Amino acid sequence: MRRRSPVRTLVVAALAVAGLLPLTAAGAPTLATAAVPSVVPAVYSGVEDDEARELGPELRAKLDEAVQRVMREAGIPGVQVGLWLPGRGRYVRSFGVADKETGAPMTDRLNQRIGSETKTFTATAVLQLVDQGLVGLDEPIATYLDGVPCGEIITVRELLEMRSGLFPYSADADFGNDFLGDPQRVFTPQELLAYGYKHDNVFAPGTRYQYSNSNYILLGLLVEKLSGQSIEQFVHDRITAPSGLGHTLYPEGTELPVPYAHGYTDQTLSGEIADSTHWNPSWAWSAGAMVSDLRDLKHWAKDLATGTLLSPATQAERLKMLPTGIPGADYGLGIFNIGGWIGHNGSLPGYESLTIYLPEECATLVLLLNSDITAQNSEPSTLVGKAVTSIVTPDHVYDIPPGK
Repeated sequence: MRRRSPVRTLVVAALAVAGLLPLTAAGAPTLATAAVPSVVPAVYSGVEDDEARELGPELRAKLDEAVQRVMREAGIPGVQVGLWLPGRGRYVRSFGVADKETGAPMTDRLNQRIGSETKTFTATAVLQLVDQGLVGLDEPIATYLDGVPCGEIITVRELLEMRSGLFPYSADADFGNDFLGDPQRVFTPQELLAYGYKHDNVFAPGTRYQYSNSNYILLGLLVEKLSGQSIEQFVHDRITAPSGLGHTLYPEGTELPVPYAHGYTDQTLSGEIADSTHWNPSWAWSAGAMVSDLRDLKHWAKDLATGTLLSPATQAERLKMLPTGIPGADYGLGIFNIGGWIGHNGSLPGYESLTIYLPEECATLVLLLNSDITAQNSEPSTLVGKAVTSIVTPDHVYDIPPGK
């Protein structure tokens, strides 16, 4: 199969909400080669009483088969799956390997990079400032930050909902070469934005949707300026600590909290598959640098969807969804609705994640994968998410059409 070009490959990981970006023929997948070993039983214990019992054996068997089939077809090394269906039971399973070199099994206790799910925390931080009266959603970003192209007409809301028109810095060819040429490089937010600012804005603000990491780097700077704290400290003090998310954080440098799963990507200058576990995530900062685990994301799914940390009025603003142009996918303020499931997903070299909540059934699904290598012209998290939801919530299937 043809490999993705280095710059195109990076764009897929940097811009995609794990699939909310068209994949052209040049984005043909390269499959990972790890086999799928036996299932690792769950050791998860942080569940509510009404979700403590497992799903029935027949349904568990169907899910086991479906997840492992997708792993074989897509070449995914390892997957953590957490599914909670109040009144029906839970399904917490791990499949495959966390480390292809040692063969160490994937378990549901491992930390992983969560990529663009970071945006849900950045958006929540901004919306908390809205609740404080420090930010106006419909105020121009130039009210708060200087130097943004057309910043006098791009609003904070348009940044949050991916309708600013700013050129995505991660689509710049120089950025792609600079990052892939030195994955340990430390980027500042200003350096990241400069790659995008070299280009004209793509469209007039508010006229269309385009997923752009530039929006969320700016929002991180906005939080820092108005709060007087770093985005890392603000998110800890105001979001993860109050929500009890003890394993959700911005890493310092390239490390991951132990224990962790290794990540595998084909986003390299050579196109060969590499272990990207310790690549520096500074290039994604407030758009995608955070780390979490299955237990924390289970709780975050509901907090995000129900607005635990926001006023009801501000949460209502967050959930005002607009069409993305992708069939069945709408986007709000740092949150999407796909098939009735609301939440976000993430993709960056070596890792993918999906954290979604179905209000109709108060159901939660969390996926953590240690590969971002596309298959069947789709992100691997999309394939697993579709397989699981097709079985347990057939009227609400999480799916993004191939090539979208």
